[in-house]
Amino acid sequence: MDLTTRVSLLLLLLGFCNAHHDHFSGEDISTTILRMNNGSTEFLVEGDILLPKNRNTTKCPNKNYSCRCPKSPTSGNVDVPYVLSDKYDDGEKKTILEAMKGFETATCVRFVPRTAEEAYLSTEPRYGCFSLVGRIGDKQVVSLQRFGCVQHGIIQHELLHALGFYHEHTRPAHQDYYIDFYKKDSYNLNTKYDYSSVMTAFGITPESETLTPIPNPNVPIGQIVGMSDIDILRVNILYQCQN
Repeated sequence: MDLTTRVSLLLLLLGFCNAHHDHFSGEDISTTILRMNNGSTEFLVEGDILLPKNRNTTKCPNKNYSCRCPKSPTSGNVDVPYVLSDKYDDGEKKTILEAMKGFETATCVRFVPRTAEEAYLSTEPRYGCFSLVGRIGDKQVVSLQRFGCVQHGIIQHELLHALGFYHEHTRPAHQDYYIDFYKKDSYNLNTKYDYSSVMTAFGITPESETLTPIPNPNVPIGQIVGMSDIDILRVNILYQCQN
């Protein structure tokens, strides 16, 4: 094989690699999470919600919010202890910490390094992107697999699960805004349906949808940037922040 042919083949392979990267970089959150979770051995509901072995998580109770993280009696903040796996590189750790910092600037939730707390979030690069919903009272894994899940919007999506939030389409409020392909009981915090929520809808596969907007089915659903204004509002309402 002459040099010209070798160079041509190399350029062709590089082109394929770049096209593959560009395809994935344009994905929305739900598509990326479903792709990353494809083949997972975990029992995941709605694509990325991990069911615990020690309690029923069909819904955190409406009245007493027993699945909420506790509020500090001194600062009034909601301190959420966390451990960050050493398997992440410095850049990945920075991305995760910046996503956590986004809660601090807009809500009373503070993600703080764990000291000796029994209940804490363990952020680990397991297979896929997933989380439990609400506080479980001991070590609680938030999986953010490397090379796919460590993105600002996905991180905040999984952290919102850990704080007690389900996907946007499972809330019972304002069903006039969409056609729901399956229904789930969930509290709504008296806020309107948010098409731009980072807790965007999931289908069983990246090609399927769980809802279709009405009357205009072309309204875009979800985004990849991070928490919307209404996502932030709901955190502040649920945790009774004074923001």
